[in-house]
Amino acid sequence: MTAKNTICLWFDKEAVDAARFYAETFPDSSIGAIHHAPGDYPDGKQGDVLTVEFTVFGIPCIGLNGGPVFKHSEAFSFQIATDTQEETDRLWNAIVGNGGQESECGWCKDRWGLSWQITPRALTDAFTDPDPAAAKRAFEAMMTMKKIDIARIEAARRG
Repeated sequence: MTAKNTICLWFDKEAVDAARFYAETFPDSSIGAIHHAPGDYPDGKQGDVLTVEFTVFGIPCIGLNGGPVFKHSEAFSFQIATDTQEETDRLWNAIVGNGGQESECGWCKDRWGLSWQITPRALTDAFTDPDPAAAKRAFEAMMTMKKIDIARIEAARRG
């Protein structure tokens, strides 16, 4: 049964490759049904993979092979809360190391152009510190980072 609300992600022709990577990389992620086009369409032929159903961290998604017209942008991203530096490093390195690219402040893009925020819970805790000076120090430390370094965030928070 299809979920009531599903995120649809537009790909050129690589939806299955992306879904496989996500299923192999992220916990609670898997590939479901793969649907082939019942007829020709503007960027494909009958029998081509049209959509793939998958989950990312338990979030239902559909990958649509819609052609090169639309590209991903930072206006949409997956934000993944991590508990340790090891988990942060593993996910960041998997995305960047598979043809992706680093960005700033915990953001990176996968090889298909989809944006990810690999956000340690320690960073969120620091931003919500009741001491505004501690929150500001942590924020300023984050602004100098690409991948988030939890030890540096916690040190900045402490002052």
